[in-house]
Amino acid sequence: MLLKIHPENPEMRKIVKAVQILQKGGVIIYPTDTLYGLGCDIHNTRALERICRIKGIKMRKSNFSFICNDLSHLSEYTAPIDNSTFRLLKKVLPGPFTFILKASSTVAKLFRNNKKTVGIRIPNTQIAQMLVKELGRPILSTTLNTKEMGEFLEYYTDPEDIYDAYKHQVDLVIDGGYGNQNPSTVVDCSKGEPIILRQGIGILPIEV
Repeated sequence: MLLKIHPENPEMRKIVKAVQILQKGGVIIYPTDTLYGLGCDIHNTRALERICRIKGIKMRKSNFSFICNDLSHLSEYTAPIDNSTFRLLKKVLPGPFTFILKASSTVAKLFRNNKKTVGIRIPNTQIAQMLVKELGRPILSTTLNTKEMGEFLEYYTDPEDIYDAYKHQVDLVIDGGYGNQNPSTVVDCSKGEPIILRQGIGILPIEV
């Protein structure tokens, strides 16, 4: 199904429809403030396994992001964080960043392994935030990419192209307009001082 949702004023009935698909174990493709994402309900293991099959990756070795709508989910899915890290998150989120933080024991149970870290994202886009808020918990998500070209990844930007490519593999593609061609900036805060692992479109402030 291809569902067009207004990116700035999302229609609530369409958000509810998308969330119902997630609640039933569906896999969706949806827009963020960077790239389109492939996501499912964080508590549905079968849906997570579907995403791994779609991307051709192993669950135990995969890196997923937890898409949140605010920082209230941190205490459940991350270990306690220091004040400086919290100030940094509060200053730049919502925004095009993925923060790597120490994971709580809940994360290990979700992935059935001893995963030590977790990626946290709060996209600066109404559609993603409303989906998470209506669902009541984070969306487990991974970047939707087409193929590797040398050292670079080629990303989908047109939702109609995405639908044509994935309509037989996912339950819903949300058309929220053209996506960005650049990924989020990945910042590792799991060891204290923030370290940029991948420079995307997010720029960290010099002072926090």
